[in-house]
Amino acid sequence: MNQWFRRFLTRIYRNVLPKKFAVELLRYLNPRRYKLRKSVIEFLKNDINNIQSDEKIQILRYFENNPLQMLPYQFKEKYKPRNIKVFSESGGYKYIFRNGKKLYFPKDWKKSAIQSYYNGILIEQDKNSPHCYFDDDFMGGGGSLADIGAAEGVWALDNIDRAKKAYLFECDEIWIEALKKTFEPWKDKVVIINKYISDITESNKITIDDFFKDKEINFIKADIEGAEIKLLKGAKETLKQNDLKLALCAYHNQNDEQKLIDILESGGYVVKNSKGYIFFPFGEDCVLPHLRRGLIFAKKK
Repeated sequence: MNQWFRRFLTRIYRNVLPKKFAVELLRYLNPRRYKLRKSVIEFLKNDINNIQSDEKIQILRYFENNPLQMLPYQFKEKYKPRNIKVFSESGGYKYIFRNGKKLYFPKDWKKSAIQSYYNGILIEQDKNSPHCYFDDDFMGGGGSLADIGAAEGVWALDNIDRAKKAYLFECDEIWIEALKKTFEPWKDKVVIINKYISDITESNKITIDDFFKDKEINFIKADIEGAEIKLLKGAKETLKQNDLKLALCAYHNQNDEQKLIDILESGGYVVKNSKGYIFFPFGEDCVLPHLRRGLIFAKKK
């Protein structure tokens, strides 16, 4: 297909056509994605016939009328990038206001990139999202928190007022300066660590046990691209605490959810899932219908 014509069809697909017709246009724009969508829908129909699941029925209805998306839920429609106000200040810094606090972004990002990115955060952290880190049952009161895979730092920022101490682990250099600006008002209780959390300590890696061996930690949130199991393997002593609570991403690999649950339950933790499913056709041992629980929350019995 002519490259110009493909770009023309893509703009129509994204901005003009009703979703029903946009789905059919996908047949020509991305045949592999179109075929995958058909396979997912067929699998869900057969699966639902055998095991009735309101959650999966809801997702099936969504995919029947929409392209495949990571968060297959209608609540996303209320969020629009154009509604996000981006502010600038001296030094080339750009930020948005989140609950009255400034959240900064990399200096070289354009306004449209910030709007698009933060709109994704609003969707991801909506109370109805399977990727929402916030659960009052698990994140209440004060104490010290670790935001592992902090990125822009939104989880730590939303909890900073009630936190005694905040440790932000982020390895992507593009976020370090922005994080320092965001948390400057709380610099006396915020530590930014440019290391990977893993099951060994070496060069740019460190275990939870080694880092917190002489520090208090009460809450751990981790979104580290499938390395959450390594995090737990390197936290054997820390997990013995009675007051530790965790929110861990569980969707990056097909079997991560069960592996994380097995480790935590064997250590005396009560575990629950976030609501709904994430569509994620990537990672190890990927199988249809590519629906995975987003997070698991854990606390001692």
